[in-house]
Amino acid sequence: MSGLPASDLPTIQPLSTPTLARRMASFFYEGVLLCGVLMTAGFLYAGVTGQRDALMGRQGLQAFLFVVLGLYFTWFWSRGGQTVAMKTWRIRLLAADGTPVSPARAVSRYLVAWLWFIPALLSLWLAGATGAARIFAVLGAGVACYAGLTWLQSDRQFWHDVVCGTRLVDWRPVLNDRH
Repeated sequence: MSGLPASDLPTIQPLSTPTLARRMASFFYEGVLLCGVLMTAGFLYAGVTGQRDALMGRQGLQAFLFVVLGLYFTWFWSRGGQTVAMKTWRIRLLAADGTPVSPARAVSRYLVAWLWFIPALLSLWLAGATGAARIFAVLGAGVACYAGLTWLQSDRQFWHDVVCGTRLVDWRPVLNDRH
């Protein structure tokens, strides 16, 4: 046991939805952290396949990175409900009924969560758009529109969470008052 009286042990607040600002901060922080994961995975892929040019074996690399991201998210979501960024922002993923997320549900959430990017990527591809500034602008607009869709949900969850039967919740321990 912790040695603290039960009245001093931290408790968890009721399961409320984190603000959109906190969820987006976690989203962007996750992106920063994933740069290292993807760079390491890309280096590993290049070493194993002998890839020496960025365009050589590009589709294989993209498929490999897609799987690496899937393993990353599925692992963390189904084992504690939090990635590193989610722990930092004190956000947890649970099933809609408040239970932990199963690996199968985590995989489905990972796949459906690509709705963040697919419309923007498809529009870029159809338009034949090139240039980093244009690509980032369209992706940013797509992410902003997708995030804005939370306002159409009564509990402000993302659409992929509604579809997959999951929800993001505040996960902040609160110390009990000693009064």
